[in-house]
Amino acid sequence: MATTTAAQATVDDVLAELEALEDPRIRAVNERHGDDHGVNLTRLRAVAKSLKTQHDLARGLWETGDTAARLVAVLVCRPKAWSVAELDAMLRDARVPKVHGWLVSYVVTRSPHVEELRTAWFADPDPVVASAGWALTTDRVAKSPDGLDLPGLLDRVEADMKDAPERLQWAMNECLAAIGIHHPGLRARAVSIGERLEVLKDYPTPPGCTSPFAPAWIAEIVRRSDSA
Repeated sequence: MATTTAAQATVDDVLAELEALEDPRIRAVNERHGDDHGVNLTRLRAVAKSLKTQHDLARGLWETGDTAARLVAVLVCRPKAWSVAELDAMLRDARVPKVHGWLVSYVVTRSPHVEELRTAWFADPDPVVASAGWALTTDRVAKSPDGLDLPGLLDRVEADMKDAPERLQWAMNECLAAIGIHHPGLRARAVSIGERLEVLKDYPTPPGCTSPFAPAWIAEIVRRSDSA
C-alpha cells in the first residue's frame, strides 16, 4: 500500500496487496492442509502489522470470505469488540483450518465471552464447532483449571476420541496431552488412555519435532520441564 496510509486503507487496498503476495507454490502446500490461500504467513503478518488495529476494516475483510483477508482481519480486529452472536457466527463460517485456529487463538481467547462460547461450543453437535470448544477447554486445562471436571474430560476422551472426526479428534488429543502434562495426579491415566487408543501413534513426525501421540508428547514435555 505504497500510496495509501494504514489509516486510509480500504478492503480493496488490502485485497490487492494480498493478491500481489500470492505464491502458487505456497498455495499448493496450504491446500493439502485445507487452507485455500497462497500468501506467506510472515508477509501476511507484516501486512497486518502495517495496518495496526482497525476493527471496522477487520469486519470488512472478514465479510469478503477470502481466507487471506480473514487471517488479516483476525490480526487487526479488537477481540473485545465482537459480540457473542458475532463470534459464534464467525466460528461456524470459518471452515478453513487456519482461519478457524487463528480465530479461536487470537480473538476468542481474548474475548470477555470466552467461557460462554467454550461451554456452548463444547456441546455442539457440529464436530468442527465442538473442536473449538475443546481447544478452549485445553487452554483452561493449562492456565485456569479450577472448576473443570478433569476426570470427566478424560472419560469423554476415552469414550469418544478414537472414532471422532479428524479435527475434533486432534482437539481432544491436545486436551488429553494437556491434562497429562499439567496435572501430575492424572498423568498416568492420561498416558494409559493414549496408549490404549493409539490415536496419532503412527503420525509422521519430522526429526527434532515432538510427536502428537499423547503418551510421547506428555513424556517429552515433562522431561523438558524436569531438566529445565
